[in-house]
Amino acid sequence: MTAEVSLRTPLCDLLGCRYPIVQTAMGWVAGSNLVAATTNAGGFGFLAGATIAADRIEAEILRVKALTGEKPFGLNFHMFQPNAQQLLDLAVKHRIRAVSYGRGPDKKVIGRLRDAGIVCMPTVGALKHAQKAIEMGANVVTIQGGEGGGHTGSVPTTVLLPQVVDAVRVPVVAAGGFYDGRGLVAALAFGAQGIAMGTRFLMTSDSGVPAATLERYLKVRDAEKIQISFLVDGMPQRMIPNEYLTMLEKASPLKRLRIALDLALRWKAQTGMTTTHALKVLWQGLREDTSSVAQTVMASSAPMLLQRSMVDGQPAEGVMSSGQVAALIGELVSCRDVIEGIVGDARARIDDLTRTRFVENAHA
Repeated sequence: MTAEVSLRTPLCDLLGCRYPIVQTAMGWVAGSNLVAATTNAGGFGFLAGATIAADRIEAEILRVKALTGEKPFGLNFHMFQPNAQQLLDLAVKHRIRAVSYGRGPDKKVIGRLRDAGIVCMPTVGALKHAQKAIEMGANVVTIQGGEGGGHTGSVPTTVLLPQVVDAVRVPVVAAGGFYDGRGLVAALAFGAQGIAMGTRFLMTSDSGVPAATLERYLKVRDAEKIQISFLVDGMPQRMIPNEYLTMLEKASPLKRLRIALDLALRWKAQTGMTTTHALKVLWQGLREDTSSVAQTVMASSAPMLLQRSMVDGQPAEGVMSSGQVAALIGELVSCRDVIEGIVGDARARIDDLTRTRFVENAHA
C-alpha cells in the first residue's frame, strides 16, 4: 500500500473529494470563491449559508457549481435563520453533497436530508453532543477541540478526538489545531477519517478577507495570545485580541448589553427577520439553555461584529475568530498550495514512519 492510497479514507468517497481535507463554513468568509478554490484543489468546501443573504444564496450555490464543473461541496445552515427552510429546500433541489450545522435540526429535518442522499455533518465540541447528533440522524460528525477558533470547548483535540472515535460508529472528522501534513497524519492515527480547518483556509489568498484584517492575523506570532473570551456572546469564543475586545473588557455589563442589543437589531433588519421570528428564537434559546436573556441577545449580535472584520475590513471594530494555529502561519498562499502542501507533507511523514518501522524490523 502506498502513502497516496493511505490518504484516501472512506470520508473521501462519502463526500466525493480527492483528499480528506475539509474547509469549514466560516461566516462571511466561506463564499463561492473560497469553496470553489478548496474544491478544485481536491478538498471539500462548505458554503457559509448562515451569513449569505437570502436573495443571494442560490446564486452562490450555482456559482460554485459553475466554477468547479459540478464537483461536490457542502452548505452550512442554522435552524434559527429566517430563511432556514429556504436553505433546506435548496440543499435538496441542488443535490448538495453535505450539510453542516450546530444544534437545531430535529429528526424530521435530518431525515428529509438523509432521504435526499445528503450527508449530515454537524460540528460538536463534546462527546455527549456527538452522541446526541448521531441519535438525531447525523451520519458524520466533526469534532472541534479547544484549540479551534470561534465557539469552542475546553477539551483539547488530542483528548476529545480519541474519546469520540472510541464511542461512536460513524466517520469522525477532526478540527481544532490542524494546519499541515503532520496534523493530518496524527488525526488519521487517532482514528479520524479526515481533518477540517477554518483558520488555515481563512489565511489564504483565496479567502477574500480584507487585507487589513489578514494583516492582523499574520502579526500574531504567539499562540497563547489567541485567547478565549466570553464577552461577545456569553459563550467561550477563541479570538485574536483587539481594540474592540479591550473596550468590552472595560465596559459595564449594562453597556455590553446595550451594545449587543443595538447590534442584534441591526442583524434583525439586515436578515429581514420578523419580530415574531426574533421572539421565537429568543424563547427557544432560553428553553434550550440556562443562559440569560442578555447572553441570548449577545449571541444575535455576533454576526455583525464578524462582518466588520471579515467584510468591511475594520479589524479594530469587530471580532476576529481564530484558532491557535494562526500563530504558526506566516504567509498567505492559495488553497491549492495549502492542500498540496498538506498532502505532500503527510505522504513524506508516512514514508518516514514506514522506513523507520522497516529498519526496526530488520534489526529485530
